[in-house]
Amino acid sequence: MNLAWYGHLKWFGREKEGESGYQIVILAIAASWGLAFFEYCLQVPANRLGYHQGYSMCQLRIIQEALSITVFMLVAGLLAGEGLKWNYLVAFALILTAVCFAVVPARSQRRSKSID
Repeated sequence: MNLAWYGHLKWFGREKEGESGYQIVILAIAASWGLAFFEYCLQVPANRLGYHQGYSMCQLRIIQEALSITVFMLVAGLLAGEGLKWNYLVAFALILTAVCFAVVPARSQRRSKSID
């Protein structure tokens, strides 16, 4: 989705002489939907598999966000030439920490169930 959402900024970023902004937008939308189709072909089965393995929808969404941000960092670096700054790395580390809290079951929740 990162290429679909942001790739057009690099590939179709500026209008050339004789092209209208409308043509660029239509081309960007078509290219974005084409790229997104292939991601959905992978994401939907992956979500179904994860759900049947016991992950909740919230957990699956949080994992997907972490993966999306990881891929975005690569896209931003390779496609747009944007470097990673220290504050981006700290923010990403905090997001990964949040994923761990969401995915790993809390021990206190297990204890409270067994005590009751």
